[in-house]
Amino acid sequence: MHLESEVDASIALLTVTGRWDRALWQRTTERLQQCLAEHPEALIVDLTGLDDPTGASAPTWVAARQTADALAPSVQLALCIPPELPLADRMQRLGSRTHLPIYARVRQARVAIASRLPLTERLTLTLGPDPESPSLARNLISDACLAWGRVALLHPSRSVMSELVNNAIEHAGTEMTVAVSLRGAGIHLSVADSVDDLPQPLKMTRVRRGLPLDERGRGLQVVSALAVAWGSLPTRTGKVVWATLQPPLETERRQPRNDAPRLPPNRRNEGPTEPR
Repeated sequence: MHLESEVDASIALLTVTGRWDRALWQRTTERLQQCLAEHPEALIVDLTGLDDPTGASAPTWVAARQTADALAPSVQLALCIPPELPLADRMQRLGSRTHLPIYARVRQARVAIASRLPLTERLTLTLGPDPESPSLARNLISDACLAWGRVALLHPSRSVMSELVNNAIEHAGTEMTVAVSLRGAGIHLSVADSVDDLPQPLKMTRVRRGLPLDERGRGLQVVSALAVAWGSLPTRTGKVVWATLQPPLETERRQPRNDAPRLPPNRRNEGPTEPR
């Protein structure tokens, strides 16, 4: 089983190979849940190398489609199955009822999905592992939030993007592609570099008397605190680390005094009254 993503984490590709049995079903289900939790714009599942002569895996793909449709915004899901495989015939019959698109090759799926993706606002920037790169990435976030009316997300998004870029400079040290795009009411940030080692959050070290503070591990903790979701995916050239931020929920308005619940007419309020 192999998973990779586009550099902006918009389209993920999951390749499932081997004989379909209970163990592979369990691993596939877990990985599908992980992929959908990453909330890409689209997920392509390549079943070219899956050994499933009876089509027993079909309910798994139908359930994945239902899960993808239930997300907000929904995730486009497509299968790649060569037409000569028995699974292709069964999925074609099921797909006609569930609107699950099926393609013979991954390239066909990529082209078709790209044509159906909404015209999402997206800004990208290529940066080197330089000291001024975090500042340039933060400026990109400011431009995007102001242009798209996401002012409430400006400061937290700048902090998250700064941490992602600093993390790429420290641990990858390669040229990177930063991107920011609209994702429903929120925004989606991503930083892609050329190193395939996925980030691992570090525990903050305890304060030691007489020694300077060690802030290693602070970056991804900041990302986790400010983003509603974040993660990392391998790409063909390295990895992409992403984060999604949503605006804060509006606080409930105070109930007007005239709409406050009244006591029944047969009961008196013995408490003190406010001066009028």
